[in-house]
Amino acid sequence: MKAGRLVHVIEIQQATATVNDAGTPVQSWSKLATLRAELIEQATEEFLRGAGDTDVATLAFRTRYLPGVTNTNRVSFDGTAYDIEKIVTIGRRRGLELRCKAVSP
Repeated sequence: MKAGRLVHVIEIQQATATVNDAGTPVQSWSKLATLRAELIEQATEEFLRGAGDTDVATLAFRTRYLPGVTNTNRVSFDGTAYDIEKIVTIGRRRGLELRCKAVSP
């Protein structure tokens, strides 16, 4: 993995459960790590759901290996949150390929 290709900055976030003033549990996201990454694929697909068309953005990133990243985490890139759909380890823990889908509002 060449460092010159890691031109994008992504943030890996993990869900944390907190309790609000009313005493109800609320899910919030906290930063797990900030990484340099290569954007290897970016696509938008259109689906027919419910009452209309829906666009779903999918991205694939390559980054250095970070232990502890799971599908329950998410990626923040350019101000948008993406759920991690698939994680592929590159080599012997040399890197990660993260396949992500845009978070539905």
